[in-house]
Amino acid sequence: MSGLISEEDIARVREANDIGDVIGSYVPLRQKGRDLWCCCPLHQEKTPSLKIDVSKQLWHCFGCNQGGDIFSFLMKLEGLSYPEAVRKLADRAHIELHETQGTNALAQSAKSRLKAVCAQAASFYHTQLMRSKADGAAAARSYLSGRGMGSDVSRRWMLGFAPGRNQLVRHLTQGGFAAEELIAANVAVKTADGHLRDRFYDRVMFPINDVAGDCIAFGGRVIGKGEPKYLNTQETPLFHKSRVLYGLDKAKASLTATGTAIVVEGYTDVIALSEAGIENVVATLGTALTSQHIKILSRHAQHRIVYLFDGDAAGRRAALRALSFIDESLTPEAGRMRVDLLAVTLPDDLDPAEFVQSRGAEALRKLIDAATPLLQHGIDQRLAGADLTSPEGRSRAFAEAIGLLAPIKNTLLAQDYAIQIAGRCGVRESAALEALNKLEAPPQGPRALREGEGEGPHHSQTHRAQQDAQSAQGPIQRDGSAIAPMEQRNRKRFERELLSLFAQNPREALAHAQTLAQSHWHGQDHIGIAASILDALTANELASPAEIISKAEEAVPGAASILTGAFEGAEASSANMPAGYCDFLIEEIKIGDLDEQIGETRRLLADDSTMAPDERAALFTTVVEWQRELARRQAQHARSGFATEFVHEE
Repeated sequence: MSGLISEEDIARVREANDIGDVIGSYVPLRQKGRDLWCCCPLHQEKTPSLKIDVSKQLWHCFGCNQGGDIFSFLMKLEGLSYPEAVRKLADRAHIELHETQGTNALAQSAKSRLKAVCAQAASFYHTQLMRSKADGAAAARSYLSGRGMGSDVSRRWMLGFAPGRNQLVRHLTQGGFAAEELIAANVAVKTADGHLRDRFYDRVMFPINDVAGDCIAFGGRVIGKGEPKYLNTQETPLFHKSRVLYGLDKAKASLTATGTAIVVEGYTDVIALSEAGIENVVATLGTALTSQHIKILSRHAQHRIVYLFDGDAAGRRAALRALSFIDESLTPEAGRMRVDLLAVTLPDDLDPAEFVQSRGAEALRKLIDAATPLLQHGIDQRLAGADLTSPEGRSRAFAEAIGLLAPIKNTLLAQDYAIQIAGRCGVRESAALEALNKLEAPPQGPRALREGEGEGPHHSQTHRAQQDAQSAQGPIQRDGSAIAPMEQRNRKRFERELLSLFAQNPREALAHAQTLAQSHWHGQDHIGIAASILDALTANELASPAEIISKAEEAVPGAASILTGAFEGAEASSANMPAGYCDFLIEEIKIGDLDEQIGETRRLLADDSTMAPDERAALFTTVVEWQRELARRQAQHARSGFATEFVHEE
């Protein structure tokens, strides 16, 4: 949470926005029983799998296993932060927020002023393009229309023209902005003699927006001859080019729906593709794709990112530069959460805008669907430019191609590629694998998503790979021994269902607070969720399910999906569980805890040779009593009826 918006205001915003109305403003809803259903806008599907529980103001998609409250829906769909989602829903409900002051608030206030500068500058540039009769504005209109960007396109993308000659400076200063604000936003610069002048002049202007759609910077293309051809805003408190992608604000819904992000190199390419119906497209801003870019895109595009390189020499050089992002996070060994980087080089020296104009959007879609993994693309490029007819050429090509595998040399994927390269270069497989083994891996860790760059439990691909590896080995008990997979899966399922029942039925949670506090929850996520439910109810015994789940998501990223989708099957929910099922789950967990406690104590008796005889005898007696209690509880529990009705072997 931001720390700037009060809990009272957040509650007001939550109460003023019905979750069905909000989600229904994005996708059509249909009534099914007391719930609403729709096709999930977070992924592509034809059959509705997103359920909205209007009574609890919660949602869950059984297709992509996402869920939460009204704020989390906006955060996931539009890539907003929690405060941004609160503010957007406050605007929707016409609620005025009273944000607390402090250092962060002052910083936010300064940034708001800079955004206002950029917004006014964008409006000024746009008006100049659309209405000015000056020769420069006419030349800008001619340039854009010649590339298929007439007045309608210019309006949709807020394109503009910078006339220079201090016209923007005069316009903004008359609007009440200080010289220091114009300089900080980098729309003006101070000359050697101390005067203020426009930074951009005689250029077609492309406003650069943040993910929420607020203008934060500009790109300007010179009209006619001149250098530099493209001039971007320099780094400012608002704009960091390594973290911003042109067109992301317009593309984010399509990125989420298609699961694919297309990355191009220019503003006009983004506009041309989007206008042709390929809306899941963004561009870097005068820099190669960075690890920050990949992280941002992965939030929206479900980890499939396609580079679309121009077919000319510059595009081929860009493709080679992109290979610097190859690392083990991109291999199958990294698990299902890996980032898939793919690549396409357009034919006949065409750029994306030219390709769509001459061959159509459908032809481009086919190329994108057939995109090859970035590493395969790089290998193909290295070998395509080599002379494989001579021993010297084959040897040189082999060395260059095998060298691309250095960052992933210890993976099965690298071995497969090494064997492929060997076959294409006429080298023995054993020699290729030996050469692979001798490669020196880069000295730094993974570049695409390096340790510490991310957030929460998903902060690095290395961490994900470790998690997947641990899962493959089987669950681990407190003493380090493996738990039987069947037993562990049922136990974790029961925990999810009980925590979901507690979160969605706060009175039950209050009645069983001791269970929340004392149970041996399996996994850090369940431990954190149980603690957050207790904390929420301790702070407010009347907390609603949506408030409890929102607090849990703050404490444990991903908790909302667990708590809204714990019950198996799209028809199941905490609301239609039979009477007594909560007690069944509590007893199941208590029995499991007692069984584990007995096992740990028996191992202690077997392993600790330093224990005094009387202490050992007392502990042994305790274990015997626990075993009798366990047998009694198991027998009684088996007669509850739920054991056979609800516990399905997996």
